[in-house]
Amino acid sequence: MEKIDYYENYPTRIVFISTLLSVFIYLIGAYIIYQTGIVWLIIYLCYLIFLEIRLLKKSCIDCYYFGKTCAFGKGRISCLFFRKGDSKRFSQKKASWKDILPDLIAALVPAIICIFLLFINFNILLLSLLILLIVLGSFGNGFVRGKLACKYCKQRELGCPAEQLFQKT
Repeated sequence: MEKIDYYENYPTRIVFISTLLSVFIYLIGAYIIYQTGIVWLIIYLCYLIFLEIRLLKKSCIDCYYFGKTCAFGKGRISCLFFRKGDSKRFSQKKASWKDILPDLIAALVPAIICIFLLFINFNILLLSLLILLIVLGSFGNGFVRGKLACKYCKQRELGCPAEQLFQKT
């Protein structure tokens, strides 16, 4: 069997799995937030849109996979809306927990709200969704990033701030 160092363009199945994971996390979060009211749901959905645009505009434009199929499909999407940036800038970026906090909030806020709602009025559906959100957000993301995405990423070889953050000892 041939060893793959990295993907020039990721296979569709990996893009599908990683995208499906994000969609499920967002949908579960949206359903939980919806329990507090439509206004909060709209705010949450706007926040998710902001996160995605921020990623496409601030990171994807400088990535090796700009205009290519990355593990998350965002390299192809980013090139539809933005001009290519400087690939050297991507590898020179430094990431901290503060930088990824906005992304963590997308799952943490619904989880916290769900716990609060469960204390007010226990609901097996909400409990199930909370457990699923935690599993997808932790183990699901760990699997996608560890086994499908980062493992075969050319940008990781060139320099990735996220890898530098998570690989610190």
